[in-house]
Amino acid sequence: MKILLLDKNHPLITEQLLAKNFILEEDFASSYDEVCAKIENYDGIIIRSRIPLDKNFLEQAKNLKFIARVGAGMENIDIPVAEKLGIQLINSPEGNRDSVAEHVVGMLLILMNRLFIASQEVKNGIWLREENRGDELLGKTVGLIGYGNMGQATAKRLSGFGCKVIFHDILPNLSDEFATQVSLDELKEQAEVLSLHIPMTEETRYLVDSTFISEMKNDFYFVNTARGKNVETKSLVEALKSGKVKGACLDVLEYEKSSFENLETENEDLNYLLASDKAIVTPHIAGWTVQSKEKLAQVIVDKIIGAYC
Repeated sequence: MKILLLDKNHPLITEQLLAKNFILEEDFASSYDEVCAKIENYDGIIIRSRIPLDKNFLEQAKNLKFIARVGAGMENIDIPVAEKLGIQLINSPEGNRDSVAEHVVGMLLILMNRLFIASQEVKNGIWLREENRGDELLGKTVGLIGYGNMGQATAKRLSGFGCKVIFHDILPNLSDEFATQVSLDELKEQAEVLSLHIPMTEETRYLVDSTFISEMKNDFYFVNTARGKNVETKSLVEALKSGKVKGACLDVLEYEKSSFENLETENEDLNYLLASDKAIVTPHIAGWTVQSKEKLAQVIVDKIIGAYC
């Protein structure tokens, strides 16, 4: 099988697939149109996020048997068209679930205990204790929306902090020793911390908006390591200003490019988040550890070999 690699990934992908006699070609620079012009020559494609695989692309990929995305989200692929054409879709959420879970916990601890703020103050010669009194995770009810790989790994960590973890998911009967499944209404009634672990779909686009936030009974901390457009930023900023949202941990932003490589716009809502002591913002790195880079690649290789060897 001839496989096209469109993004740089861990070298184990190349090493292990070559050892299994796959034919590989790397192309990290060609444009969408240039790749479209040659895609019919390949049986498989391995991607991250650089090029969208839309209807036009997939219809020109006449011999494509699989698309493998090194990561979890598949929103840059026209999934209905791929399925109609019989193209197998492979991803690797197992590979970075642990790094995402640790990032969630890390951001919450930094935010709730004012660690970054207090550290910067001390470095600038300011010694404030009462003003930097923290808020414990112990005893908090944490509500997760989405209970796949990322949600489950996050629940496991937070349960160790003495949190009551509840979750809502569109699939039934997912409760385990770390978290209890509830309706969305029950989650809004109980949660004091809200964390998103959902894909980007039409159903989840701007799921957290002004209506959703107003329906939360408690003032709450908010975490998003899923996708930026799961949240209506303007509504989040308004809730931070009013105190309904006590603090926000954002690894993803509504204003990211589709490749996740940078921000594509700037406005006063974004500027507020970047300047506010009530928000922590990181550059889409929750799943981005030394270990996850290797694990993501290994999961993809194992799935390809399992299916085609």
